[in-house]
Amino acid sequence: MAAKLIFNTHDHKVAFYEELTPASAVQANQYLIIHKGEGMLLDPGGHKVFPKLLSDISILIPTGNIKYILLSHQDPDIVASINGWLMTTKAIAYISKLWTRFLPHFGLDSQLEERVLPIDDGGTKINLNGCEILVLPAHFLHSPGNFQVYDPCSKILFSGDLGASLGQDYFFVEDFDSHIKYMEGFHRRYMASNKILKFWVNMVRQLDIETIAPQHGAIFKGKEMVNRFLDWLENLEVGVDLMTQDKYKLPV
Repeated sequence: MAAKLIFNTHDHKVAFYEELTPASAVQANQYLIIHKGEGMLLDPGGHKVFPKLLSDISILIPTGNIKYILLSHQDPDIVASINGWLMTTKAIAYISKLWTRFLPHFGLDSQLEERVLPIDDGGTKINLNGCEILVLPAHFLHSPGNFQVYDPCSKILFSGDLGASLGQDYFFVEDFDSHIKYMEGFHRRYMASNKILKFWVNMVRQLDIETIAPQHGAIFKGKEMVNRFLDWLENLEVGVDLMTQDKYKLPV
């Protein structure tokens, strides 16, 4: 399926790809930020996504104009195709310093390793042809080395697994209360603790966010929907908050 443009001006575009994942795999979104003809690809996905995504991206931008690839964390639905992307572009890839030595296990060629740059825990900024992209710490949400991307030119926060939903049949969340059932189980299991969620919410409330775009499922568009999501997360018990001794028993 061709890209959906979730932001589109003369100088700046954001493309959303959500139907490339094989049916037997966990659904995953891919995003491409384009600013004045240069691109930044976010969480490019696995091997089976690679050829179709490469073809679809070339409709919007020459693949040689992809300057950066951001890998939010180490899961295969994010990083497994990295060798193909580095072979077919001249892009620089960024990933947490915790995970650089894991990429060779996904087939990263030793001759390409120098084009993978580690991100320190505090995050970084990336200049995409004049648009300064923020790479934000989101550790333990869910990976211990995890980052998100804020694009100030579109006011979109790309939130990775935070905000993920599974099983809904729409692209944009219109009824937040009805949408909770598609998110709640995933967040309670995969996010670390409410303490971390509160830290994260306090950080992102300082940003001017119009849209939150997760790596799985539907997008939160508009400040009202963004704030509903932040309010929900701020009070959600997850992960270790829910653990009790009866979860740690010898198998019968």
